[in-house]
Amino acid sequence: MADEAELRALLLKGLAGDEAAHRAFLTEAAALLRAFFRNRLRSRPEDAEDLVQETLVALHTRRDSYDPSYPLTAWMYAIARYRLIDFLRRAGRRNHASLDGVDVGDVDPVYEATDAKHDIGVLLGQLPEKQRKAIQLVKLEEKSVRDAATETGLTESDIKISIHRGLKTLMRLMAGEGAS
Repeated sequence: MADEAELRALLLKGLAGDEAAHRAFLTEAAALLRAFFRNRLRSRPEDAEDLVQETLVALHTRRDSYDPSYPLTAWMYAIARYRLIDFLRRAGRRNHASLDGVDVGDVDPVYEATDAKHDIGVLLGQLPEKQRKAIQLVKLEEKSVRDAATETGLTESDIKISIHRGLKTLMRLMAGEGAS
């Protein structure tokens, strides 16, 4: 796994237009985020992977907001912690591992939802309808998987699979898009 300096160098190269560096940054960040979420959601590895994908989307869409005068991993983990908090709120769970001093309900100073919503909308438009609808209902509108299945006429398993595949497709789209 890359250290702070290597990650920072990859992100800055990506911001300067180096697509390969941006892809490498996302790959290295995914490894760190996977460990972060798996440590906090040990009994729910599929949810941990979903959070990795969601956080990578947030890192990609908000990459221009990174201030190089601050540590990159602090920025990255702040986004990850807020993704975890959002997930725990949706899941209605409060008994979990420490969130490193972050209180549930705090406003994310790094992540501006309105800007990201536009970027996400553009990316979602490139997904097949089934995946787009599943992600929109469960991840954006925060409906339960059961409610999404009822609304779409799909099974709950189909909704979960569509979300997982859709998030993976979004990551591929972002990696192919490169830093712009």
